[in-house]
Amino acid sequence: MYDITIMKAQFYMAMAAISGALAVSMGAFATHGLKDILSPKLMAVMQTGVQYQFYHTFALLLVGILLRQQASRLLSLSAAAFLIGLFLFCGSLYLLAFSGAHWLGIVTPLGGLAFIVGWLSLAGFFLFKDRGDV
Repeated sequence: MYDITIMKAQFYMAMAAISGALAVSMGAFATHGLKDILSPKLMAVMQTGVQYQFYHTFALLLVGILLRQQASRLLSLSAAAFLIGLFLFCGSLYLLAFSGAHWLGIVTPLGGLAFIVGWLSLAGFFLFKDRGDV
């Protein structure tokens, strides 16, 4: 029988690998393809998206590895929050840089909140994992 926790862990690790590839692609595209097109302000927005995508890609990979070793609601929450944050935070910054649509700035803090939930869930796992059922 294949444990659902292992399947979730593999899904999150695969998403981290895909996110890493996309982060490299977005960084290269911004540096080589958009440097003469985007304003310095929008280029900085793009670079912020790439930077946060890298940070949280590694966080998602770590949580996937931990989840593969130990089933945990807090780890599952952390992984889901990081993935949601990647889409909302980084995705909204990329769309803002490409389109200049400032209304997308409304979405960005929701992604930041998801990142915070991910980090706090991960902290909770480490603080309470020895108490069981986390």
